[in-house]
Amino acid sequence: MAAVRRSTGAEVLMTGRVGKTRNVFLVWLVWPLITLGVYHLVWYFKVNREAHSLDERIEVNPWLSVLAIALGWVLIVPPFVSVYRTGRRIGQMQRSAGTEPTCNGWIGLALVFVFHLTPLYYQSELNRIWDQYEYVAEGERITLAA
Repeated sequence: MAAVRRSTGAEVLMTGRVGKTRNVFLVWLVWPLITLGVYHLVWYFKVNREAHSLDERIEVNPWLSVLAIALGWVLIVPPFVSVYRTGRRIGQMQRSAGTEPTCNGWIGLALVFVFHLTPLYYQSELNRIWDQYEYVAEGERITLAA
């Protein structure tokens, strides 16, 4: 979880943890093929967990997100809602990291229907965040911009 640190002035600095930069093609195609789709669920859990680890103001239950895409197909709607919200969370993460939020949940949702490109898109957007912290190890604390 992110910690709140008080500075000497009236401002409050939020901190969060750096996530992992992943190869977008491995995330999208290779590991899911090798693991018969199990890796996709693991990746989805990690991405949603990283959202809250970066900024505790981002509310997410990673287990519920995975449950929505794994078993939600029975009810049809939950996976689509989860994919859209994950895209929104990544946009919030970009804002918290001080970059222009370019990740769009609607694009992520549309890419589900185009060769299931959503993981490729979302991971590339996440990598844009983590690339600005290239000299910070995964899991280390950083000060958030917003």
